[in-house]
Amino acid sequence: MAKYFDVHPDNPQPRSIGQIADAVRAGALIAYPTDSCYALGCRLGSQDGMDRIRSIRRLDDRHHFTLMCRDFAQLGQFVRVDNDVFRAVKASTPGSYTFILPATREVPRRLLHPKKKTVGVRIPDHVVTQALLAELGEPLLSSTLLLPDEAEPLTQGWEIKDRLEHVVDAVVDSGDCGTEPTTVVDFSGDEVEIVRHGAGDTTRFE
Repeated sequence: MAKYFDVHPDNPQPRSIGQIADAVRAGALIAYPTDSCYALGCRLGSQDGMDRIRSIRRLDDRHHFTLMCRDFAQLGQFVRVDNDVFRAVKASTPGSYTFILPATREVPRRLLHPKKKTVGVRIPDHVVTQALLAELGEPLLSSTLLLPDEAEPLTQGWEIKDRLEHVVDAVVDSGDCGTEPTTVVDFSGDEVEIVRHGAGDTTRFE
């Protein structure tokens, strides 16, 4: 049964954030709020966590997992960013965007798109998520909490606890969060591609 953490949205309790981070380090799969709806998250190197996310969401091996990063410096450790892309990404973070970029060697091979060798990265604009990332000191391997055959992501902590308590290890609830998935922008090809129109404004990429 999943553990339930009620975390203050503006002043996250350090003890709770520490407990959540310890659980992630120990291999837990968590459901947590972001600025663009809830996500499933686990430690970067957790094969079990990745497999469980795939199972919950019924994902194939072409799905781009996202590395939820604390800041631009951390993001730069895991993806290659040229000057033009640097300016566009820097101007859009933190925010409700996921960027698909060529991965560096810091990213485990099993996380990469099998053909393109890319990975999704993003920097959330959410107090609780930022507190957790700061405590962890590394990105969270994440995927939007969108269940199979459902059009909308889950956005309420209590509902997630009721529906997923036997398949996740912890649910982090800090009240209302975003209700729309991120805008996904692919910078890995010759042309910028808007893969998904979501919460982030796409004007600067079009």
